[in-house]
Amino acid sequence: MANVLIVDDEPGQRDILSKILGAEGYTLAEAAGVAEALAIFDEFQPAVVLTDLKMTGRSGLELVEQIRARPSPPEIVVITAYGSVETAVKAMRLGAYDYLTKPLERDELLLVVQRAAEKRALRHEGERMKQELARRAGAGLVAESAAMRKVIEIVAKVAASDATVLIRGESGTGKERIAQLIHYQSPRGGRSMLSINCAAFPETLLESELFGHERGSFTGAHARKIGIIEAASGSTLFLDEVADMSLSTQAKLLRVLQEREIRRIGSTQSTPVDVRIIAATNKNLDEEIKRRAFREDLFYRLSVIPIVIPPLRERKEDIPVLVEHFMGRSGRPRRVDPDAMALLRKYDWPGNVRELEAVMQRIAVLSSGDVIAVDDLPLELREEARSCAEPLYRLPPEGIDFEEWEKAILAEALRESNGVMADAAKRLGMTYRTFQYRAAKFGLRGN
Repeated sequence: MANVLIVDDEPGQRDILSKILGAEGYTLAEAAGVAEALAIFDEFQPAVVLTDLKMTGRSGLELVEQIRARPSPPEIVVITAYGSVETAVKAMRLGAYDYLTKPLERDELLLVVQRAAEKRALRHEGERMKQELARRAGAGLVAESAAMRKVIEIVAKVAASDATVLIRGESGTGKERIAQLIHYQSPRGGRSMLSINCAAFPETLLESELFGHERGSFTGAHARKIGIIEAASGSTLFLDEVADMSLSTQAKLLRVLQEREIRRIGSTQSTPVDVRIIAATNKNLDEEIKRRAFREDLFYRLSVIPIVIPPLRERKEDIPVLVEHFMGRSGRPRRVDPDAMALLRKYDWPGNVRELEAVMQRIAVLSSGDVIAVDDLPLELREEARSCAEPLYRLPPEGIDFEEWEKAILAEALRESNGVMADAAKRLGMTYRTFQYRAAKFGLRGN
């Protein structure tokens, strides 16, 4: 049975409530006031709090406020005198589940406490399921690289809000997984996230899928149909490949974001919707806007919170952990030998994480040993990886100041050679005279 905390400054009233509820099998704790109730609250963890409103010192209203402010609070039933129903109503506005008036009726008391306990149990189970769905959505999302750590940090911050999110990244980077993680960590996470791939439908059909239609609105519309935006009201809608919408459909989506309402095809009335939009695309929206294939005003509406997922080739430090995660699904402990891992890290993974997952599934099925060796890797991957010689130095995207770079290299060579120019020249593969000339150009001194 549920834990019930009884709060009342009258010992006789607490005794009566304890006898009635105790006889039904509830686990009970008693407190003579607000301070005592709060002192034992965390340890007792009640599912239901039964509190008098009018008590000496701090009132039951204050207790309601403080308990409801806690994470995953219990249900609260308040007890009040017949003439103070207005105070009880105020308590319910603050979050109390129900109220009882004195003198208490035994059957009514038991019924209200039972329903409160059942509601708390359902809410607790919903929270547990929500956490489990969030955990599953986050499976495979590793953040060894600084770029992915930044993505995960943004997800954690944005989940609690209702802000529209635009996720950009190449195919296979995990855009839908990020959307699921945002949704299931959000207050809407108790409901399923709905999703639609905008590139998978012809334009005329996409509009009907999104907004719905009335019977007879076009040939083949034999009955009213609720669109996915309306069906997602109260939850989250993931619009994948949003850049594949026509301009006319983009205009209607913009209206949804601005007015929070939709109009079914063939209808003259608008229907309000409460939906959070998370959109994604693998296209360069800046280029799409320039060639007028994507509305600039819609872009700004969608990208309230922009998230860019880097391709796997730009975060290769994530590969070992991803490999370990995917191998863990095979049901048999395995490890990848260093040479095989080196090739996996060398390969550029044009299909990103989706391709890596498929390769590891293939290896798990076809290989028989406990150690994944080079020969277990797909032939095409081995050949491609070996042909991709890593450059000695990669220029950063923003470029470099060559003069500063050269000065830094010369200074570092001198430092490592304890100021001996002849040794520094050897380190850089130069003649002594060449090194001496270049060092003098930057005012570097040696011996």
